[in-house]
Amino acid sequence: MKYYLIAGERSGDLHGANLIKGIKENDPQAQFRGWGGDMMQTNGMDLVTHYQETAFMGFLEVALNIHKISGFLKKCKGDILAHRPDVLILIDYPGFNLRIAAFAKTQGLKVFYYISPKVWAWNQKRAWKIKANVDHMFVIFPFEIDFYKKYDYHVDYVGNPLMDAIEDFKPDPDFKENNHLDSIKPIIALLPGSRRQEIIGMLDLMLTVQPHFPGYQFVIAGVKNLSADLYQKYLSSQNAAIVFEATYDLLHVAEAALVTSGTATLETALLNVPEVVCYKTSGFSYAVAKRLIRVPFISLVNLIMGEEVVRELIQVELNKEQLVGELGAILIGGKKREEQLNNYTRLHQLVGGAGASERAGRLMVGYLMDERR
Repeated sequence: MKYYLIAGERSGDLHGANLIKGIKENDPQAQFRGWGGDMMQTNGMDLVTHYQETAFMGFLEVALNIHKISGFLKKCKGDILAHRPDVLILIDYPGFNLRIAAFAKTQGLKVFYYISPKVWAWNQKRAWKIKANVDHMFVIFPFEIDFYKKYDYHVDYVGNPLMDAIEDFKPDPDFKENNHLDSIKPIIALLPGSRRQEIIGMLDLMLTVQPHFPGYQFVIAGVKNLSADLYQKYLSSQNAAIVFEATYDLLHVAEAALVTSGTATLETALLNVPEVVCYKTSGFSYAVAKRLIRVPFISLVNLIMGEEVVRELIQVELNKEQLVGELGAILIGGKKREEQLNNYTRLHQLVGGAGASERAGRLMVGYLMDERR
């Protein structure tokens, strides 16, 4: 069968790649085409457009790039119609994918959604659109089952695909040596995000704490889909180190981490690294988001746990003084470190084990086969 996948960011590329593996296990003749990234392409997908071209973050940036986004939507719709897949599989990325879902439904195409948009966080009425346009939704958080029940919409809970990636992870025993890191100094990992806008907005702030922790080395988790030049000023002026495409290896050897809000906050916790969550956007985007958000936390860790397990520093709270205090509290000997690690044990129990990608792939192929009979 022919599968058309759409992922619009780095985490979606990771989950899309693992989903492709899960589908192949149940449909060895599967053909894949779509929008995503290097990982999906490596696993056999014919890549139409890379997510680095389509990643716009925040209400203001989306508004400023509305004509470009409209062009991408037109291109995507045309490509879908030209190839007429057996199913369209949308992976998170709601601003784009919900529009594509509505279009695909008008064309009589089968629509699956893997990793629900966070409609429970804001603009909950979008759940009605999902019910109208998505044939099957595959969710990764247990609380999403009850949320969609309020809309009389049955969803399939498959578990969290991050556990697949984490279980597959094999630490590099020579990681420090291979990346020319100090073998003695403990590491504080900096995860500023995977978008240009995030890097520019976060790294300057994160590195303001460096003079207060002279016994540590600060190492940035870099991504290769962005130009290396973007990171250069931080390496030369701030005496920081960088590793590319090795975030899990970096976290494996880190004592603590400063992490931009997003999927990385959950990955860091599942790898048992104490963290401080950082988030800052334009004043306009923040003002809009504050009016719309319907959940008490921004990090997935706290949302899953239902309480503040990791400290979230948002907007004006994200400053040097707060960062220094919160980071010091989660380093070895810090007053919050053991409590955070103990809470991570409960987090692991709630998230569950590996196998989400295979379960989702099996269900998807099963639904398509049943409809062919």
